Amino acid sequence: MNQTFDVQGMTCGHCERAVTQAVKTLDPLAEVKIDRPAGKVEVQTTQSREAVARVIAEEGYAVTPQHAVRR
Repeated sequence: MNQTFDVQGMTCGHCERAVTQAVKTLDPLAEVKIDRPAGKVEVQTTQSREAVARVIAEEGYAVTPQHAVRR
């Protein structure tokens, strides 16, 4: 399932790596695309939106789930 999140607080490449690593810890097969200037994180995963939002938030970022699109 493709999931999009608004993520506030990502300011650098380290932030992008932290978010990506957090998601990959939850689902090693997840695909993560980050648009830092727009504050968007797109995740292709079988995990729930809530679980993905939780691991991103645990890294210290404010997360708002946008929508899920099944592919």
